[in-house]
Amino acid sequence: AVHTMVMADNDRPIQVNQLPAKAQTFIKTYFKNHKVALAKMESGVFYKSYDVVFTNGEKVEFDKAGEWTEVKCQQSEVPAQIIPEAIRTYVKTNYPDVKILQIERDKKEYEVKLSNRWEIKFDSKMRVIDIDD
Repeated sequence: AVHTMVMADNDRPIQVNQLPAKAQTFIKTYFKNHKVALAKMESGVFYKSYDVVFTNGEKVEFDKAGEWTEVKCQQSEVPAQIIPEAIRTYVKTNYPDVKILQIERDKKEYEVKLSNRWEIKFDSKMRVIDIDD
């Protein structure tokens, strides 16, 4: 049993065309001018996920279905079209001069990291539930 557990947890490089179709479409839509440096699949006993790192250091993580779970754009900013409108509006209203450099989501909440180093968490109804500076 121990041997099975050790073998189950692994990361392995894959080709972009081995990503779930949704993930491929996401990259072609929002990062079409980016060159992929690495695509990899991470899998364990109870999960599977994918990471794509671009040559400029920006990164997108996807779940097993190809839905994005995290987008990091330290060099530019997260594409506005993927940020829920309520979050975009909140940030623009309260922090008009900052960029959203990173966004993460799970089933219950979203978290954004801003260029002023603040981190803001939103619940599933897009209400602010935490702010860290």
